[in-house]
Amino acid sequence: MKAAAVIQARLNSTRLPSKALLPICGIPMISLVIERAKAIKGASTVILATGRGQENDPLADIAAKCGIKLFRGSESDVLERYYMATAEIDCDYVIRVTGDNPLTDHISAASALEHACKTGADHCTTTGIPLGTGVEVIKKTALEKAYNEGKEPHHREHVTPYIKEHPELFRTEKFISPLKNPFNDLRLTVDTSEDFELINRIYTELYKGIPIRLEEVINLIMQHPELRFINSGVEQRPMTHHSNE
Repeated sequence: MKAAAVIQARLNSTRLPSKALLPICGIPMISLVIERAKAIKGASTVILATGRGQENDPLADIAAKCGIKLFRGSESDVLERYYMATAEIDCDYVIRVTGDNPLTDHISAASALEHACKTGADHCTTTGIPLGTGVEVIKKTALEKAYNEGKEPHHREHVTPYIKEHPELFRTEKFISPLKNPFNDLRLTVDTSEDFELINRIYTELYKGIPIRLEEVINLIMQHPELRFINSGVEQRPMTHHSNE
């Protein structure tokens, strides 16, 4: 089974403008996401999927520097962007990674991919890991079906709702992570300045030029529990909000 990891990112975020380019340890945040996507065992291809707008040109430059593929497509129809980005790629599964998650867990992503392959799942996610660290594993044929049949705005903007809404059409699976995570409300995505402050603190403490393991993050929070309160007041946006890549 072959898989392609596709990272969605644009530079028009409203809550934290151009967050993908914000430096963490002197490295653009999106470069750290790419580093982690490249570390997913089983992902033979990594693609940065962005919008056609000229404002996204810096992302194209970073993709080239990181040695990954670039796809430029619809600004608002993210489902179409994913489908078109992988249409000519030889793969059985697509791993959905979002550009605002610089602690995407490459280890559980590989396990979820393996679980999906073993079970024949059309869609697989991971449970037991913090918000902002998971991926979605989508069978390419299921992605194509969602692209052809998902007509509602939220189907197009958020990629997998059509699959989730039709269990009679798609087999969905969850991989249960063995990670011991005592912080069920831990938020490790970047949507606000508070989110970025936490991620920046974590990277400053732990980054050594290779992807940080989630176990290291949990251990750091256990040693410094005050860290998790940096962004504890941030409300996660519902799926109905406009995409804030």
